[in-house]
Amino acid sequence: MASPATVPPPADRSVPTVGFDLDMTLVDTRPGIHATYRALAEETGTWIDADLAVSRLGPPLEQELAHWFPEAAIEEIAVRYRELYRRMAIELSQALPGARESLAAVREQGGRTLVVTAKSQPLAALHLSYLDLEPDALVGGLWAEAKALALREHGAGVYVGDHLADVRGARAAGALAVSVPSGPCSADELRAEGADVLLDDLAAFPEWFGRHARGAA
Repeated sequence: MASPATVPPPADRSVPTVGFDLDMTLVDTRPGIHATYRALAEETGTWIDADLAVSRLGPPLEQELAHWFPEAAIEEIAVRYRELYRRMAIELSQALPGARESLAAVREQGGRTLVVTAKSQPLAALHLSYLDLEPDALVGGLWAEAKALALREHGAGVYVGDHLADVRGARAAGALAVSVPSGPCSADELRAEGADVLLDDLAAFPEWFGRHARGAA
């Protein structure tokens, strides 16, 4: 696929743009992340509860590493984690049900798709390429309200995510916050955070978006 990072925002802001989170929204990255943390623990001799780490995906890597390593080591450890991740995590991850169909549903309505994630952009791009998921644009390294920077730049009117921070990012951008409880946050938590639309899972998105595009949702 073309490098998403080189795709500029649409000149015509009337074209609908829908943003998606990556981890646990489009892609189940837990197996690869779990394997990477186990390898990192073995290499460094530091205890890391990989089960716990994958139960709270969403925040930037450095925030999770801070639970296990001293602050002075985090930058160096993050570099090594990403080296291990590139080698062992990509092929272990899977597209979540509805991921391809959701991207296709936006295009069927003449829209553009955007992935905005806290994951580093190079690693996110590897996931998307390996799984043949082809958004029109990709922006990595943004978390919570900072995601609004990319959502506003690309004119996204909808942002789909699984985390409370995704709801905050959507609202900061003035976008409709669509939530799926496929990650660490429950439906009740997402609703309480202010999700505008709560779907059972991403497989329900194409039908919802079809109604939304027709002005029926």
